[in-house]
Amino acid sequence: MADQKAGDFGKLFAARSTPKNPDIQTLESLDVQTSKLSKSKDPAYQRTTIYLPKTLHRQLKIAAMEGEREISEVVQSLVEEWLESKRSDV
Repeated sequence: MADQKAGDFGKLFAARSTPKNPDIQTLESLDVQTSKLSKSKDPAYQRTTIYLPKTLHRQLKIAAMEGEREISEVVQSLVEEWLESKRSDV
């Protein structure tokens, strides 16, 4: 029974990774060609490390996923708001 499941998985994986017609681009290869630079490759972005308590990180990650946003987008937005509030304090 386990060998049958392993065989089925192998067939499924092979079917998904090998296009039936090699002349047709897969959606994945098209996405790579048409997508903008990733933030790690974009010279306009700087990588930053922050340390958060694990429970806070978990809550942030869940909230970002529910809002269909990246954690970096949420943090960027909050930093921009905080900087703006500092400008208005002066």
